[in-house]
Amino acid sequence: MRSTQIRSTFLDFFTSRGHRHVPSSPLIPSDPTLLLANAGMNQFKPYFLGEVTPEYPRATTIQKCARTSDIDNVGRTNRHATFFEMLGNFSFGDYFKADAIAYAWELLTQGYNLEKNRLWVTVYQDDDEAEQLWRKIGVPAERIQRLGMDDNFWSMGVPGPCGPSSELHYDRGPAFGPEGGPAVDGERFMEIWNLVFMQSQRGEGDKKGNFPILGDLAQQSIDTGLGLDRLAAILQGVENVCTTDLLLPTLKTVQELAGRDYPGTGEEKISFQVVTEHARSIAFLIADGVLPAKDGRGYILRRLMRRAIRHARLLGIDQDVLAPTTSSLIANLSAVWTELSDQAALIEQVVTAEEESFTRTLTQGTRLLNAAITRTRKTRSSTLPGETAFELADTFGFPLELTVEAAHDAGLAVDEDRFATLLDEQKKRAKAGGKAKTTEALRQQDTYRELSAHLPRTDFLGYDHLTAEVTVLGLISDGAVTTAPEGANVELVLDRSPFYAEAGGQIGDTGTLRTNDGTLLLITDTRYGLEGFRVHSARVIEGEIRTGASGEATVDADRRKGLMRSHSATHILHAVVRATLGDHARQQGSLVEPDRLRFDFAHFSALNPDQLAEIEAAVNAHVLDDPGVRAWYADRVEAEAAGAIALFGEKYGDTVRIVDIGDFSRELCGGTHVGHGSQVGAFRLLSESSVGSNLRRIEALTGHGALRHHDTERRLLEEVSTLLGTRPTDAPEALHKRLDAMAITQRELVRLREAELRNQAGQLAEGSRQVPGGWIVSQRVTGLGADDLRVLAAGTADRLRNDRAVVVLGTEHDGKALLVAAITPSLLSDGAEASQILAGAARAVGGGTGGKGPVANAGGRRVEALDEALSIAVQAATRVLNE
Repeated sequence: MRSTQIRSTFLDFFTSRGHRHVPSSPLIPSDPTLLLANAGMNQFKPYFLGEVTPEYPRATTIQKCARTSDIDNVGRTNRHATFFEMLGNFSFGDYFKADAIAYAWELLTQGYNLEKNRLWVTVYQDDDEAEQLWRKIGVPAERIQRLGMDDNFWSMGVPGPCGPSSELHYDRGPAFGPEGGPAVDGERFMEIWNLVFMQSQRGEGDKKGNFPILGDLAQQSIDTGLGLDRLAAILQGVENVCTTDLLLPTLKTVQELAGRDYPGTGEEKISFQVVTEHARSIAFLIADGVLPAKDGRGYILRRLMRRAIRHARLLGIDQDVLAPTTSSLIANLSAVWTELSDQAALIEQVVTAEEESFTRTLTQGTRLLNAAITRTRKTRSSTLPGETAFELADTFGFPLELTVEAAHDAGLAVDEDRFATLLDEQKKRAKAGGKAKTTEALRQQDTYRELSAHLPRTDFLGYDHLTAEVTVLGLISDGAVTTAPEGANVELVLDRSPFYAEAGGQIGDTGTLRTNDGTLLLITDTRYGLEGFRVHSARVIEGEIRTGASGEATVDADRRKGLMRSHSATHILHAVVRATLGDHARQQGSLVEPDRLRFDFAHFSALNPDQLAEIEAAVNAHVLDDPGVRAWYADRVEAEAAGAIALFGEKYGDTVRIVDIGDFSRELCGGTHVGHGSQVGAFRLLSESSVGSNLRRIEALTGHGALRHHDTERRLLEEVSTLLGTRPTDAPEALHKRLDAMAITQRELVRLREAELRNQAGQLAEGSRQVPGGWIVSQRVTGLGADDLRVLAAGTADRLRNDRAVVVLGTEHDGKALLVAAITPSLLSDGAEASQILAGAARAVGGGTGGKGPVANAGGRRVEALDEALSIAVQAATRVLNE
């Protein structure tokens, strides 16, 4: 059975049983506690927690999931992957264990025709009910095993809903492992479907199973996940996930690049599978808006890419591997996952740039590693320090495996224990830094959750009204309170609100709330505490605020108008950037502020001045055309069929709001906008820069902000023109003439200075004194900075280049003692380093040395020790010459 039929069979089974088919959420989740979507239930977390009431009691999905916890098992087992499609069915307070078990058994044995006597079941260690239900359905006791929390208790890995689970496993036969069931061998008895009985809420914990159960959920629910890869391997009769129809075309591409067939066993098998499997993860992550970075989800992507490249090199593939493998993956799966073809150009650009970058990293890392190996040999040590391996990995991205391999070839070991210690320390620092923030966020969310359980959702009036009569339903100040005094900072929950809550890049509204009893509050921000749960940050200016108080809420109208101008300008800019650079240049993030915007987009190179000018002119041309701006509503399928653009990382419901600007921009958007394009006013592009690999950022001004900027530039031009004694139109030419004259003068000054230094170098060389083994020049000079001192020392050494000679010079400059040492080529060829001569001198002046090879420098704050330092350096030079 092909994967397309496996998917359709699953969806047809559950939709015919009253389940709503819900599209997969993006791999970038809306949940701040997760880096990537790792389970089908992620998008339903608010339903399980009771934060949001679902529109339907049952759902079914095919969810894109990314997990790297098992990354090292990819290729070493037949079943592990870093990306997979999770087929799931969900109940939100509707059915529970009995129906979930019955559905799973029926679909596997009748829908997919799996042999009943090859199906095994595991249940949580004390879940008697689940075991009885399985036995009732026909599974014999000998094929039911009880396991602990590590295996049969499920959570997302972070605080949230959780519960005991029951897993279905398929016996693949003796060729895959020993007897004994899932408790003995996971390769032979492969898990295919996990049924989670959501009934509890877990707290913070360090690892799986090591966390507290905080209590029961408001209602018992069901969350299941069936791995498409694994079921496809069984139904298609193949050994592993890489040989299913989901990945086989990509595996064949890897074989073509390697020039040989997939071996099926051994270390090469691992590399073939890693390159194949990671190509899928890479393509899906980029398609959903993840770009390579040094941390976060971007680091996960970068790690997958570099791991795939490294394994390709182990296969002898020296050419680019990511572009052709992701291309084959896109061709194979884009009929189901259209975002792959939509973002094909971006995927190719990102993987190509990253592979080129990592190739340079490997070259640089190899050079640095070779130098470290040489230093280690000089110390007669047989072990490369763990610090060196860690620096190569952490700073330069050079894999530990390559360090170990190169060191082994050089007859050295690597202190991997020290490397592991340093890595663990780094992880602990990172975790400690984020734990406090996570704990505070979770505590705050608990308060929101308590209030949202009994308060209605705020009715948003802000599309049509900037003032409204409102009632305070809830107050939050370090927990839920009923009153707050004058001067207090609080958060308000209102029954209705004209204030827009921060979303889609647009920051939240501000304004005032004046209650009927005279209390005045300044609204400083509006945002969502939980999905759909709007909170208003405020400061009590006069009086005391109480729950139940009513009054008039007023949005800062001028500020809102500035936000509307910037948001509409962002949509116009997005359309123009895509028209100018290509469809790959999609929005990756934005910040909409009053009369100012920041726009991030995918692109592989910096924009030149002509492109920036073209974009600015095109945006202003659209604005001057005064296009109409229209907001309308439709279901998600209808909106996408109409060409509406859904933005990366945004979450949309079944009914969406679409904003049209003229006939050139159509986006899903819940933000506030101007009524006509000309109301944006002027648009001024300030800058374009890089904010990550293949990620660019434009910053711009709109409306009054742009006009103020134009006025500032005009006044600056007038001031410069006055200083130059010319008209504004002639200022550039006049300034060029002045700069050219200054450059000529500067070059002449440099020429004179160089001549003076050459003359001084000749005098110093003539004053050299002979010592055993060569010549020494030692002198304290005046009136020189660090650069001139280096030039003088190097020039003096050059005059003595035919001899074995050392030059040591010192000076006082800006309150510091400066020293420079230079050696001649004959000493350098003997293995000497200029830095050797200054080591003791540097300590004398309270500093350190820098530079390598024929010239080195030192400096410190102890000016009074300069003469002593020169004497120490001369002694060191004498020793070097006498060796």
